[in-house]
Amino acid sequence: MENILQKNVLKPSAILLLADGTVYHGTAAGKIGTATGEICFNTGMTGYQEIFTDPSYYGQVMIATVAHIGNYGIRHAESESKGIQIAGFICKNFNINYSRTRADQDIQTYFENNHLVAICDVDTRAIVRHIRSKGAMNCIISSEIFDLDELKKQLDAVPDMSGLELSSKVTTEKPYFLGNPKAKYKVAVYDYGVKKSILTNFTDRDCYVQVFPAKTPLSKVKAWQPDGYFLSNGPGDPSSMDYAVKTVQEMLKTDTPVFGICLGHQLLALSVGVPTYKMHNGHRGINHPILNLQTGRGEITSQNHGFGVDPKVILEMADSIEITHRNLNDDTIEGIRLKQHKAFSVQYHPEASPGPHDARYLFDSFLQMMDTKVAVLSA
Repeated sequence: MENILQKNVLKPSAILLLADGTVYHGTAAGKIGTATGEICFNTGMTGYQEIFTDPSYYGQVMIATVAHIGNYGIRHAESESKGIQIAGFICKNFNINYSRTRADQDIQTYFENNHLVAICDVDTRAIVRHIRSKGAMNCIISSEIFDLDELKKQLDAVPDMSGLELSSKVTTEKPYFLGNPKAKYKVAVYDYGVKKSILTNFTDRDCYVQVFPAKTPLSKVKAWQPDGYFLSNGPGDPSSMDYAVKTVQEMLKTDTPVFGICLGHQLLALSVGVPTYKMHNGHRGINHPILNLQTGRGEITSQNHGFGVDPKVILEMADSIEITHRNLNDDTIEGIRLKQHKAFSVQYHPEASPGPHDARYLFDSFLQMMDTKVAVLSA
């Protein structure tokens, strides 16, 4: 009996309530407190720290489908941003002890330092199956409130992801430079929630990068005379970002190459009149198969998005938009090229941190476009 009581003291209880009223009971992890956001799941078997720190997850509560989290610790150099971006975390086994000698600290300390509320010892398979059936919805985690009426009251006050503009919450406050000033290419990055590994893929390819806040007027960016524009990944509903859509429309008039990833892909589509839509579950993982329609080759990709671009409208605009990549699981559109502009984009993450490197050639394609002024996407 004494051991059981000690275990309960060391592991306080926590509760997870979904917007549809479904309740799960588990154990508290991380900071003791309450967290809310849209619940989503990632099927990646590794790379949990990169997921925690990806700004695209801002405002979302993440479920890990892999059974063990924390088992290889935390290494600060592998963060994709300045800190944890997810709103809360759900997992099966929360491992404080870790085996990697290069790790800097354990996951419990990391969560506490970043004020992240989490719940573990729950049936993550059952939760994911429920979400796959019912669709994405808001949720609340708490290790301090156990009154369901009070939790429901707080949960009802959480805004839906549809219509939510979040990039302004995660973008840089002021411009900054990365890379060698004498590099061959100058790339202007619009930061809607950019990952560090994306920027590294540019600087490793002889690019001098200047990263701009999301709402920077194009006139200020043009004054730097970049060789190309990059539209980054980021969180929230792209249809709520009129400011960004207008900037991309102005960008296309400059005849300067444009490359977009994830949210950047959606903004490029919106800029030419293609609407976006909220997906039932979204794509989040590091093993999503896509087909490169230009080469006929299949690629395994890293993905993280809850919105997509309207395939019907794109097909109606075949004279001006080419579909370059399709998802082999559900046939959603994963890449486009604008025929009348030097612009292309993909819905997935070619930097793949974490994930396979099948699609990193897209960075090289962007460099070729800046070189030749021709949109060629070849592996």
